[in-house]
Amino acid sequence: MNASKPASARTLKSDLKRVDSHKVKSGEYEELPELTEAMLQRGTVKRAGRPVATDPRRQVTIRLPESVLAVWKATGPGWQTRMAELLSKRAS
Repeated sequence: MNASKPASARTLKSDLKRVDSHKVKSGEYEELPELTEAMLQRGTVKRAGRPVATDPRRQVTIRLPESVLAVWKATGPGWQTRMAELLSKRAS
């Protein structure tokens, strides 16, 4: 989070006090369907986040001349990816 910007208050546009104060009555459970084995079989587990990379990146430190970096940075956003692609081609 940026320290210079105050965090904005997020609203759910829901009456949480009313929701929290609701007490579930026994009759409300009758509205719910019975959980069956077929329902459990249809269920899936989805993993959150990015997929695992086949060729993961690793941070390294390398010293390059300022002129070389200036040329690469002048090519715009994504210069590091383009540099990695060129190095990969040369390594193959």
